[in-house]
Amino acid sequence: MLESFFQGGAKIRLMRGLILALATSAIISSRALAADAGVLHLRCTNPIGGANWPVVVDLDHSLVDSLSATITAKWIEWQDGKGGTYELERATGKLRLRAASTTGGYFLHYICQPE
Repeated sequence: MLESFFQGGAKIRLMRGLILALATSAIISSRALAADAGVLHLRCTNPIGGANWPVVVDLDHSLVDSLSATITAKWIEWQDGKGGTYELERATGKLRLRAASTTGGYFLHYICQPE
């Protein structure tokens, strides 16, 4: 009888441990999702000339500096009012500007980091 009492206690402890593990993983995964929501404040710098400017990404409303943007898990892409297209690779922070011109266009490269 004492043996069955301890086995039952072990099952209860095991169930409590499993419930605690599930609750902990749910909290961790909800925090990871919360990190993707909201606003990103970035500073983008041209590694050659050093020119830089702040960039504000509103993930909730798909906006970059108040301009409409396409936001995926890998890329953030937007266009400015002058015909330039910006492509930001989220994993590396590499930003590329493609701009049209009368001579065929050009590319500028930047590195963006959180402020």
